[in-house]
Amino acid sequence: MYSVTLSHHILIAHTLAGDVFGPAQRLHGATLVVEAEFRAPVLDGNDAVCDMEQALDLVKQACSDFDYRNLDELPEFRGRNTTCEFLAGELHQRIAVRIRAGALGPAATEGIAALRIVVRESPVAWAAFDAPL
Repeated sequence: MYSVTLSHHILIAHTLAGDVFGPAQRLHGATLVVEAEFRAPVLDGNDAVCDMEQALDLVKQACSDFDYRNLDELPEFRGRNTTCEFLAGELHQRIAVRIRAGALGPAATEGIAALRIVVRESPVAWAAFDAPL
């Protein structure tokens, strides 16, 4: 399987409910690094998985829904803990919808078989969501 990985970062604020989260139960900010790995079993006519610039734009668009936001204020996240794991799944869903809609062109729409999203909270802690398209 071939892959291309692109990276972007977002700045968020949020709280996490539950004693397991300790001081993160209080409002805090974080700079999260988001990595999107696009995977395909074969290369396209240009010997590429997809156009990297288009893919990075796609990642940035999906991240813009969260960037410089207090995630506690977003109606779609009410009652949810916006953990890195949760955000990886949300970003996967949003990027996958755009790929299926043709945002990366017809070759990528048909050729990209899987997408892995990694959300890095720090150099020593990260979470991911990985699924076929």
